[in-house]
Amino acid sequence: MATQDYAASVQGVAIRVTRLDASGNLLTNDGDSYTTSAFLRASFTPEYEEGDEIVEKSADGTICVSYKAPDTLKRITMELAICEPDPELTSLLSGGLLLRKNFGTLNTPDNQSVGWAAPAVGDNPAGNGVALEVWSFAVKDGKRATTNPYFYWVFPYVKLRQSGDRVIENGMLANTFEGYGLGNQFFGTGPDGRWEYPVAAERPYSYARASWAPTGLKGFYDWFDAKSVSVSNKSLTSNVATLTTSAAHGFEIGQTVTVAGVDSTFNGTFLITNKTNNTFTYAKTATDVASTAVSPVGTAVRQRGYTPVSNFAYQSSTSAYNVPGGITYNADSPVDFIIASSQDPQA
Repeated sequence: MATQDYAASVQGVAIRVTRLDASGNLLTNDGDSYTTSAFLRASFTPEYEEGDEIVEKSADGTICVSYKAPDTLKRITMELAICEPDPELTSLLSGGLLLRKNFGTLNTPDNQSVGWAAPAVGDNPAGNGVALEVWSFAVKDGKRATTNPYFYWVFPYVKLRQSGDRVIENGMLANTFEGYGLGNQFFGTGPDGRWEYPVAAERPYSYARASWAPTGLKGFYDWFDAKSVSVSNKSLTSNVATLTTSAAHGFEIGQTVTVAGVDSTFNGTFLITNKTNNTFTYAKTATDVASTAVSPVGTAVRQRGYTPVSNFAYQSSTSAYNVPGGITYNADSPVDFIIASSQDPQA
């Protein structure tokens, strides 16, 4: 029996870029992870340090000692080319500031990314670096493989900057980034727990077959892994169910949760509509239930997934920005990489 199906990697499907902190941990705030299929290529080249070669000759000119130390892998060089001057992805990959404009009203803002400003002179454009994940199709006998139809490529620590001439002409503006990559033990299982080989992330690159790829996604997303917590209390009022967890659950509004072991009224799969540190609510049409302890405790399992990021908590224009790689960067303060337009959209 064959140990694999010998599929080939054909065509790029999607990339996911996630910001890192100074230690290499994946960041999970709004604006820290971007997914898109709008890229031209992601290329990498293993770079080796040549081993020393020692040759000694006898007095008559013949070789008496010959030794060649092995070449060793020291890093990879990388290039990423994207289809368009994407300001959000450019900001994530190459520092600088994201420029956003309000297309709504003062009372109901609708801020959208419309441009990008380069890093300041003296800044490190790569900042703390990013983790880059790439998916491609696995093709067997001229068609996509039935089982695990994707290759999942992981580059756990990459530092990139814009490269090449920026030419505005009768043609497409080149949008390329180049840099290098190393291993990163803190990549772990990735932003959503889908990378099954965390030890391999200590290497500059690795790949494995996968059953899933982030197809059809473009933009910033908050990713999260599956998580199970114990449910200790239940109540239902006016068709709103409220469950209390034994510890802080970490769930967010809009995430999907599966409840089991509570009772037939509360069990099922639901969308979270509100939450506190130890409670969450969801819509449930049923007779009211007074607050009651759940014994034995039930479980609530948040399903793995993502939520799109359409807005950011920081939108105010300012003259001081806290951006990784900036000369005045303070790792103890929140990252602020946005300039919001000060124009009144109704003026």
